[in-house]
Amino acid sequence: MVYIDDNLHDFDLAAALNVISGQRREQALRFKFELGRRQCVLAYLLLKKALCEEYGLNGNPLFSYGEHGKPFIVGHPEIHFNLSHCREAVACAVSDRPIGIDVESIREFRESLVRYTMNEAEVQQIMSAERPEVAFTRLWTRKEALLKLTGRGITDNMKAVLTLAGEHRFTTVECIEKGYVYTVCE
Repeated sequence: MVYIDDNLHDFDLAAALNVISGQRREQALRFKFELGRRQCVLAYLLLKKALCEEYGLNGNPLFSYGEHGKPFIVGHPEIHFNLSHCREAVACAVSDRPIGIDVESIREFRESLVRYTMNEAEVQQIMSAERPEVAFTRLWTRKEALLKLTGRGITDNMKAVLTLAGEHRFTTVECIEKGYVYTVCE
């Protein structure tokens, strides 16, 4: 199940800091800027909502971390989740199987970044698109969602990431009017 919130400024940050785990509060307060704090807290609140609605769990989940830093919920190895955020939105995905989600802002098109991170077929797809910045963001979120599902994180060879997707399924949503794209990988 996917939960998205693009109202980063429509909640009381001070009040929210009092209803999350101490672990998450410490993490949120390490951010230098308020936007980072808001993103961190809102992602956690979305996870709490998802855990309550999907699994009947209340309370504040605590995290532990795998070999490459992928978080998991202490005491609930059967629940898989992933969080992501950008300037416009926060995303949370929960499942009974490994899952990855990435949300990214649609930014100004930079051909040098495209050529550095995409293989030749992907470059052609982006360059021939009506909106190359959206096409790039769509492919980038697919790559990140897959890497987050596997727990590997960004690799040195981003060009080859999607060639390793195997039988994973991708669902991509473009929220053009709100300035972001997100992809879920299962």
